[in-house]
Amino acid sequence: MKKKILVLVLILSIFTLTACSKKDSIIFKEDYESLNETTNANGKEHRTVNIPKNNPIVISDAKEIVKMIENEETFYVYFGSKLCPWCRSVIEKALEVANMNGVKKIYYVDIWDDEGNEILRDKYTLDDNKKPVKSQDGTEEYMKLLEYFDSVLRDYTYTLDEETLSYGEKRIYAPNFFYVAKGKVIRMTSGKSELQTGSRDELTDEILKDEEKQFDDFFINTCDESC
Repeated sequence: MKKKILVLVLILSIFTLTACSKKDSIIFKEDYESLNETTNANGKEHRTVNIPKNNPIVISDAKEIVKMIENEETFYVYFGSKLCPWCRSVIEKALEVANMNGVKKIYYVDIWDDEGNEILRDKYTLDDNKKPVKSQDGTEEYMKLLEYFDSVLRDYTYTLDEETLSYGEKRIYAPNFFYVAKGKVIRMTSGKSELQTGSRDELTDEILKDEEKQFDDFFINTCDESC
């Protein structure tokens, strides 16, 4: 009798662990697909996306990513938002190629809340002299990530009278995918094709092929079993 109970407990434990491992992927799928056939605050239609149930997304936050870096772990991480039109342009191909390359985990850090407010990064406005003024500080963890990812990040810029100017710091944009090996950032991609000039442009075969190449180069087989 005790053996039967033990076997039953083990079966239930395995089922529970399996269910838990799928939970984040389903949450991510439902979150992104919840905006299908809806419009944003400006009346622009969100791109329809179809997220596979077996996607490798693990929902995380900046605090966990900082800790993983400091623990010298190896992993993939994606910074984005369901509201971000560029993110919705590349996420299907990113997950498809990740699955093709056997990637088991992509940690996901959401940069905005459901209303599109920054929850991670700093925020700037232009004053009367059209100079950038910080109106919201980024989180402590975000500032650490800027330091850890410095070698692959782009400058944070704005355009004024057709001139590109700098805010004086680098930026984690959306979408940004990073590969970290033993605590060191190795490479980064947005996955965006230069053939796509607008975030809501139709994704032609040429654009999708370009996205696939970028993600195939990014998700190359250099990750250990942890990711």
